[in-house]
Amino acid sequence: MNWELVFTVSNNWALLMWLILAFAPRQYFGGDMVMKGVFYGGVSLLALTYALIVIPLMTGMIEGGSSEGNFSSLAGVQALLSSDGGATIGWIHFLAFDLFVGIWVARNADKYGFARWIQVPILFFVLMLGPLGLVLYLLLRFSRHNRVADAVVPQ
Repeated sequence: MNWELVFTVSNNWALLMWLILAFAPRQYFGGDMVMKGVFYGGVSLLALTYALIVIPLMTGMIEGGSSEGNFSSLAGVQALLSSDGGATIGWIHFLAFDLFVGIWVARNADKYGFARWIQVPILFFVLMLGPLGLVLYLLLRFSRHNRVADAVVPQ
């Protein structure tokens, strides 16, 4: 398998979805069309790519994985991610989940009235640093609400 090609296509596709999420006018196109497009065209397609590759890779049906890899120790995880296939599939995993969180942040920020110019830097942090971007958004949201439950419980 050409892991460099899989990595590049997945990475570029995710970046396109992030650009659409950050800059496409969400109030047009029937309201939720942009979000549905990013969800189904972005998250779902990345998740499907992951699903179609991870089992054959882990079972040795396709080359590029590590036979010493496992999830029970740090050394095992390092072995999984040290191969071309393992690094690529790990990256697709990050891309899919970070984009999912980005969609939640954007939808929630729209719901609570945060301007796009505030959302874009937060979305950038979600893209680049995942959980840190989520924490930044939750802190921002907490600053606008008096009750903790309103600030941290996803709705």
